[in-house]
Amino acid sequence: MSLDAKIPQGPLAEKWSKHKFNLKLVNPANKRKYDVIVVGTGLAGASAAASLAELGYNVKAFCFQDSPRRAHSIAAQGGINAAKNYQNDGDSVYRLFYDTIKGGDYRAREGNVYRLAEVSVNIIDQCVAQGVPFAREYGGLLDNRSFGGSQVSRTFYARGQTGQQLLLGAYSALNRQIHLGKVKMYTRSEMLDVVTIDGQAKGIVTRSLINGNIETHSGHAVLLCTGGYGNVFYLSTNAAGSNVTAAWRAHKRGAFFANPCYTQIHPTCIPVTGDHQSKLTLMSESLRNDGRVWAPKTVETAEQLRKGQIKAADVKEEDRDYFLERKYPSFGNLVPRDVASRNAKEMVDEKRGVGGSGIAVFLDFADAIKRLGQEAVAAKYGNLFDMYYQITDEDPYKQPMRIYPAVHYTMGGLWVDYNLSTNVPGLYALGECNFSDHGANRLGASALMQGLADGYFVIPYTLGDYLATIGPKPVDANHPAFEKTKQEVIAHVNKLLALKGTKTVNEYHRDLGHIMWEYCGMARTEEGLTKAKGLIQALRADFWKNAIVVGANEEVNASLEKAGRVADFLELGELMVDDALMRKESCGGHFRLESQTEEGEALRDDDNFAFVGAWEYKGDNQPEVLNKEILDFEFVHLTQRSYK
Repeated sequence: MSLDAKIPQGPLAEKWSKHKFNLKLVNPANKRKYDVIVVGTGLAGASAAASLAELGYNVKAFCFQDSPRRAHSIAAQGGINAAKNYQNDGDSVYRLFYDTIKGGDYRAREGNVYRLAEVSVNIIDQCVAQGVPFAREYGGLLDNRSFGGSQVSRTFYARGQTGQQLLLGAYSALNRQIHLGKVKMYTRSEMLDVVTIDGQAKGIVTRSLINGNIETHSGHAVLLCTGGYGNVFYLSTNAAGSNVTAAWRAHKRGAFFANPCYTQIHPTCIPVTGDHQSKLTLMSESLRNDGRVWAPKTVETAEQLRKGQIKAADVKEEDRDYFLERKYPSFGNLVPRDVASRNAKEMVDEKRGVGGSGIAVFLDFADAIKRLGQEAVAAKYGNLFDMYYQITDEDPYKQPMRIYPAVHYTMGGLWVDYNLSTNVPGLYALGECNFSDHGANRLGASALMQGLADGYFVIPYTLGDYLATIGPKPVDANHPAFEKTKQEVIAHVNKLLALKGTKTVNEYHRDLGHIMWEYCGMARTEEGLTKAKGLIQALRADFWKNAIVVGANEEVNASLEKAGRVADFLELGELMVDDALMRKESCGGHFRLESQTEEGEALRDDDNFAFVGAWEYKGDNQPEVLNKEILDFEFVHLTQRSYK
């Protein structure tokens, strides 16, 4: 099946403007006749709910946290991109578009990416108006810094708390609408299924995480804004509660899942210390502006460091390998994340890693402190340095940080067209929940940009087109489909509660994470992926025989919550492996060892794989069917990506 992305015709810079004009409108008096469900209240969800309510729609917003303020968007550190060219260093909307297409290794849609770059300039104005305290220069103008994959400074930031400040801005807008009665907020509610009537999404089924009540909610449209699926790897930089359940249940109701194998490994994370950890901690990519990444030049020096016989400061300059600066002189330490991550892994594979485990490289600020002074470095990165010190008991002002790649962001997600609609009419996916804007690798500081672009500036236009088409007739909440879907959810919950084996759900999650990281992580092979598929199938079968879920439904039950999420991860993990096996090329975060250049870079196969792989669910334990959306590049010339 060939998928229609509904990209508007015409010049790149005019596509979005012309498309907005051609979309159907809902007049203000009719907007209050429509109910819209928004699942997830991070940046994409909160901005969408607030914007749609401001327009006059009746919004029902759901989150499993006790407050929208606890959405994982709050953890984003480094910044948000926008093509305002405040630095007068050559930036433009087209350059942001080009950097994003190139950074995604030519596996993203041109139309979507250009729109993202185009509306980025409006996001900053919107957030400033909400009171977001972006960093400012001495004269009072908004400050910018650089991020990976770019040679200009376009990243706006609020120290290392950008996600928190942006979310507070969206949260304030959402709260205003809650106060006005246009948004009804459901906290501590987890979405467990989508209700479809005649092939259209008309509601959801939720479970209260307080008392276990399973309820149905109707709406003219359902917007999923539930983030990514990085926790399929168990250890990631995501919050421990982040999961794929909402998107996966939608997938099992017919929504295609696109490019699941595209996983971003972030290069600057605090290394793993043992099996006791439930998550990993990110050190912002912004640190690579002033920090220099290096490893010892020889295995002998590395061994001395690992054994504690010498300290980093004892390693002479000529004995250090600033490998990113050496290999990529044009971009240096600011190469894209996938490139930086693979090179750090290369150092460790060559036994030149540092730290007690040997699975780390250094991120050194000695030169920056010498050049700028400690006070200036602290002004830029102080809270990040403090966080590192609290976790490691090492002072990064006095010794280099130890960093190593970790799972961070997922570029794959539910397939959507230009209007952010899945292939199921009435079901939309926004932010990291969809696949649309980043290709095979996301540039740093673009996640916040996409979430807010989708919520503030895209869905308010495109959703109206669908609603105007179906009309304002109320959704029949007594339709048999609601009760049928509810009973199916209850049966699934009872199936989980019936598990009385001996192995905890967390153990299964950790085992799955080990398989995924080992065989579907930074480097992948045909042999390893084939082995992983068998291991995951065996693990899933064992889960349904030997897992233990304690407690009952009618109570706070973390064991039950986790069991449902891990059951979905076990199914998703196999699909990720299938996708990686199918894609016999390397591109961005998907690196097949069989497909690399002589210099060890990702080698694409544009003749055979310049498409979006969208998978169609065909039933439990049945192979999924691959649908392709061919990627057409009219404005960017396909070329081997180079950051040298």
